Amino acid sequence: MQSILSCLEVNKNFAIKLVAEEPVTHIESRVVSCDGGGGALGHPKVYINLDKDTKVGTCGYCGLQFKQKHHH
Repeated sequence: MQSILSCLEVNKNFAIKLVAEEPVTHIESRVVSCDGGGGALGHPKVYINLDKDTKVGTCGYCGLQFKQKHHH
């Protein structure tokens, strides 16, 4: 009889790796809200300030990244 541990497979797609593969979302406004998408499967809504020119704002819950579009 095989042990239970030998039947388990490890998912090599760690969440942090999957989030890092998501492209940065460019936003026109100075403040963006993130709720993780997915409705009830998301997370509490948070607001991210995008004031700085070079800084990318990152959601503390899901890790999605946002950057403000600058019009020249």
